[in-house]
Amino acid sequence: MSDFPGVLRVGDLEVAVSVSERRKSVRLTVERDASITAVVPSQVSRTELTKVVEAKRSWLYGKVAEKRDLGEAPPDKEFVSGEGFLYLGRSYRLRVVDSGDVRLIRGRLELARGGGAKELVDWYRRVGAPWLTRRVQPWVTRIGVEPSGLRVRPLGYRWGSCSRDGQVNIHWATMQLPPTLIDYVLVHELAHLHRADHGAEFWRIVERALPGHEDYRERLRRTGHDLWLPEEGR
Repeated sequence: MSDFPGVLRVGDLEVAVSVSERRKSVRLTVERDASITAVVPSQVSRTELTKVVEAKRSWLYGKVAEKRDLGEAPPDKEFVSGEGFLYLGRSYRLRVVDSGDVRLIRGRLELARGGGAKELVDWYRRVGAPWLTRRVQPWVTRIGVEPSGLRVRPLGYRWGSCSRDGQVNIHWATMQLPPTLIDYVLVHELAHLHRADHGAEFWRIVERALPGHEDYRERLRRTGHDLWLPEEGR
């Protein structure tokens, strides 16, 4: 199956594919981090695997929802002065002002009157892009990869993703995490530039870059339940 991609996209589902000569049928798995992997026999074609994924779409959505990192019931927020929003692991109180762009100033997150989720999500994306671009550089060197770019965008219930051309995508909600957990997200995605699946070699790459990664992973799973994730920002 030389023409088979490391990652297969079926609609909005992304499946990391590996080939096993010992497999006689397709095995689909939803990992603990809500990513989807497929181990397939060598004779299975891209078209055949696509049909299997489409047939299992409802099951996959259900399993992803069960294991999603960003929490089962994200907390509701009111866009009023005094409401708290996380940024880099710290909670900042909202201050509603008459006009202006969202900004963090003197320990308060300012939001223009009438603004809401869209404006705040846009702010997380705006401040996240340069912050993450700087933060990722030491990990790029340590892991030995060359990503083609980094974007901050909605990713449903995934912290990050990467494409075959080396583009790394990070969920804007990641900017609510403490920097040490953001590092784990970055390392995880950079490791995928070496290995598309979540096999043993993938986790060895993560562990070499970030010893004790299982602790970070568990902390990330627990912390995800406290993050704000509005419907329009997913």
